[in-house]
Amino acid sequence: MKNIILITLAFILAACSAGGSELSLNQGKWQDADVTHYRFQLSVSCFCLFRSQMPLTVEVQDGEVVSMIDVNGEAFPLDDPMSELVLKHATIDRIFSELGSDPVQNADHLTMSFDPTYGFPTEVAIDYIELAADDELYISVAGFEPLP
Repeated sequence: MKNIILITLAFILAACSAGGSELSLNQGKWQDADVTHYRFQLSVSCFCLFRSQMPLTVEVQDGEVVSMIDVNGEAFPLDDPMSELVLKHATIDRIFSELGSDPVQNADHLTMSFDPTYGFPTEVAIDYIELAADDELYISVAGFEPLP
């Protein structure tokens, strides 16, 4: 009986101290910051053709992409079929959405680091299938600045 009480107490304490996943805690921090207009440098790296255009300077206002400028100062082509992968990560909210998706959460390897102030992901490495080649995805967010 004593062991059952101790085990139950351990589970309760563990549940209270967990307080949610690192992803959800940081997403909450991002939402609490209520930044609606911002700019950041986005790098999406994979076995893809647009790697030479990274990082992109992305401006977002009210959840919508205002502009995406590549490393050469050119507008990133939003109508290019290859741009779909970039567009899925073109706002902080979209990055959080993708990180919470089943394919990412079920990946063989997933590492994430977060900005201590705003909570957005700063570095993400995803290896969907450990033994498969060319399925890895890396996302980097740098140079974040809130705008008026």
